[in-house]
Amino acid sequence: MSQTVITILGGGPAGASAALAALAEGARVELIEKSRLPRHKVCGEFFSPEIERELEVLGVWDGFLAAGPARIRRMALYFGTRSKTALLPEGAWGLSRYVFDAMLAGEASARVPTRHAEACATSAAPVHIIGAGRPASKAVPGRRLFGFKAHFEGASNDAVELYFFQGVYVGVAPIEGGRTNVCGLGPESFLKRFHFEYDEVLRQSPPLAERVAPLRRVIDWVSTGPLEYGQHFVSARDHLYPAGDALSFVDPFTGSGLLAAVRTGALAGRAAARLTPPEEYLRQCRASLRKPFAASKAMRSLVASGWAEKLIGLAPSRVLYALTRPR
Repeated sequence: MSQTVITILGGGPAGASAALAALAEGARVELIEKSRLPRHKVCGEFFSPEIERELEVLGVWDGFLAAGPARIRRMALYFGTRSKTALLPEGAWGLSRYVFDAMLAGEASARVPTRHAEACATSAAPVHIIGAGRPASKAVPGRRLFGFKAHFEGASNDAVELYFFQGVYVGVAPIEGGRTNVCGLGPESFLKRFHFEYDEVLRQSPPLAERVAPLRRVIDWVSTGPLEYGQHFVSARDHLYPAGDALSFVDPFTGSGLLAAVRTGALAGRAAARLTPPEEYLRQCRASLRKPFAASKAMRSLVASGWAEKLIGLAPSRVLYALTRPR
């Protein structure tokens, strides 16, 4: 069993998964988190089917189910006036980040020392996992991207719905307790026209406005940004393992963000405990995440050019779904 001493920066899904995976390898772990968990964060709160295996290996699948995630069995895509609906090849789940963080971080903090401090790699521990933060956006003001999220009460369903309009996309999906998560991402230039009033932004898509009209918002809008898509498969030094958003930020519409955070966190925890060279760890992450990142980049281009609305009826739903899944 490993006796490696590891400091993990960040107690979110990537950091907590890294802690649990490293502990299973016998490593000594310290977890550093600057915020008090749980908290609401901008997130699609969609868990693809592959999450079951990841959480089972970490020993927390039963805790996930006990949290009461909503089952998601259908998908619906809206591009302007056109739409496409289909059954998902496999069922997915919806669970709020607040509840998921409480469950996962709670499991980790119950087993490892946790302290609240700014996340920076200054500990005396020889090995660090970076599970917090993402590289700063280099986009110029006006062209930056911002995310937003709120929870609603009202009639829920079993579908994840994606609405694309004016360079914005918004996901609507059920979560625990019969609530619905509404989460979107859009360009600063468009959001600024509505003074970042997200209720007004939703009204700019007629099908989306119709969908949320019967619902009642029950939390304040949460926003984040600026955001920038990218993958950062470079380790700054030996025994430094980035995971989660610190490693890769892919379009939220792929629905693979939470899976990627848990998977790369677990991979980082095992690699750090075994002192696997960071280059090998990053190679594994690159192989896992290449497909959804490439698919989302292509979809983004199709949406921007207007071709997505024209071609949506031609692409089989199973193919669209498969393209966004990590390997």
